[in-house]
Amino acid sequence: MTREREKLQYTSLEDKHHNRAVEPVKGEQNTAYWDVKALLNEQGEGETINVHVQETSLDSRAKKESAAREAALADLQAAAACLRQGKTVAFPTETVYGLGADARSTEAVEAVFAAKGRPSDNPLIVHIAHRDQLHELVTEVNAAAEALMAAFWPGPLTLVLPVRPGAVSPRVTAGLDTVAVRMPDHPVALPLIAAAACPVAAPSANRSGRPSPTLAAHVREDLDGRIGGIVDGGPTGVGVESTVVQAGDDGTVTILRPGGITAEQLSAVAARVATDPALLAEGSGGDSASPAPRSPGMKYTHYAPAGALCVVEGPPAAVAAWTRAALAEAAQRGERTAVLAFAEHAEQYRADAVFSLGDASELQEAARRLYAALRSCDELGATYIVAEACSREGLGAAVMNRLLKAAGNQLIQVD
Repeated sequence: MTREREKLQYTSLEDKHHNRAVEPVKGEQNTAYWDVKALLNEQGEGETINVHVQETSLDSRAKKESAAREAALADLQAAAACLRQGKTVAFPTETVYGLGADARSTEAVEAVFAAKGRPSDNPLIVHIAHRDQLHELVTEVNAAAEALMAAFWPGPLTLVLPVRPGAVSPRVTAGLDTVAVRMPDHPVALPLIAAAACPVAAPSANRSGRPSPTLAAHVREDLDGRIGGIVDGGPTGVGVESTVVQAGDDGTVTILRPGGITAEQLSAVAARVATDPALLAEGSGGDSASPAPRSPGMKYTHYAPAGALCVVEGPPAAVAAWTRAALAEAAQRGERTAVLAFAEHAEQYRADAVFSLGDASELQEAARRLYAALRSCDELGATYIVAEACSREGLGAAVMNRLLKAAGNQLIQVD
């Protein structure tokens, strides 16, 4: 395949995700669909209006925008009503789309596990809209946790805290004496949770093990007909899940899962930042006999495409040489190949598809693109996939964590 065709294929796959219309699910098991993107299109204070547009046109546009906003607000209320009725609703956050249910209802939470095919010993994160809700869920918030909430809430930070007995279904905590809680920073998620008037347990809205969804279209691909409804709020921003931490009374903050808040950001607030040993253990992704995880994403293989994926780490020239040779061998075997590479190196590769993760120095873009690229590998039918490793500093820790989980810890070190 020529480089021009590779570029065209990458563009078409990416556009397919971003432009696909998500319509109500048809059939006996109907999944409701609510398009609330109008809530994201409010005019900012700093924006200006073209003075050459006729006033009547502006009035007409304003009326249409107002009507669209009112319809979106009504849809959001309908989605909130579904949550109150014990149904499952997928909704956007600033990280990925979550599959929400009333955290207090075991029946509702079990519907989340059933829809996802999620292991029962994998705890769920509870989402709240107001700080007042936190004290209904936990027995204690120490000074270190308070400092983290002041700095990063609302935002992509989840805190593991001692659970108040009976506050949530035992299925949420997977039998642990702690509960993971966060307040998302999203103009759709917060009013939805507030309108539902309940704490919302919400793992990512995908089939368990699949790449997490960053678009409503991804949710439909995995959960069509399996859930109560989908709230479409457009693409998510961060692209990888929240950082999960536990704050000790001595001020030490332990990272249980890297995510949208980096270790460097945490260090600016915490007395000390540590990494849970489980994150560093080789081969821990699929050990079903290991103890119950303290945080989502700690135990099982996640985010995986259907094809075999490996991650290659080392000096750029060595990574490129190994990858080119491996792709050539795979093509000779009849494999359908794909590469996840950084923009600086993507032109070096020949494969059925080359997916750019953006500049290696701008890992925010890699985080945003990662899951869509993995899903596109499945659409392509890729059977052999190579991903370039990135720096493990900053947001790179989360990107590498997700890549290695997706690859089942298949890391190739070259020099």
